[in-house]
Amino acid sequence: METKFLKSVFNIKQLDQKTLPEVLLVGRSNVGKSSFINALLNRKNIARTSSTPGKTISLNYFQVDKGYFLVDAPGYGYARRSKAMQDEFLKLMNDYLSIPNRIDLVLLLVDFRIGPTNDDLVMLDYLLERKLNFHIILTKADKVKMSERVKKLRIINEKTYGLPHIITSAETKIGYNKVEELISNLTIGGQNEK
Repeated sequence: METKFLKSVFNIKQLDQKTLPEVLLVGRSNVGKSSFINALLNRKNIARTSSTPGKTISLNYFQVDKGYFLVDAPGYGYARRSKAMQDEFLKLMNDYLSIPNRIDLVLLLVDFRIGPTNDDLVMLDYLLERKLNFHIILTKADKVKMSERVKKLRIINEKTYGLPHIITSAETKIGYNKVEELISNLTIGGQNEK
């Protein structure tokens, strides 16, 4: 799988014309997005974990083969982000998510250990309201004991309206074949329709 970092977009005016399917990753700061990207793309450091989460407000574009763009959105819910930075984040996300036919799939990353936070639920409702194609991804499964999983899943299902989800771990690679299948259905299906 040939992957390259393309660009950081700080304002939607900097977006190029759409040429490939776009898969957007959203999730709170510290949900494990960098680890998720590295594991999904089978690369060690293509996505770097920031030592100062919440500092960068940009959409980071990665091109995966000639198949699709993986778009990493800034983490939300970072408490130390200033009001101005929070407004900047909301504007960028709202502008991007509002572009018709731009985003083919949104992967909403939720920390399996913690379950959906209020910020996650706000994002979930926003995606439902916008009728965007999305899937819930539970991260850090290796950190959840098997004995706790059933209880945690029951709570997660209640909070997320019983919507389907994929359990993943960047450490053990569990669930990544299902994520890859989601994306390949999107890219192959989309090309067949044209």
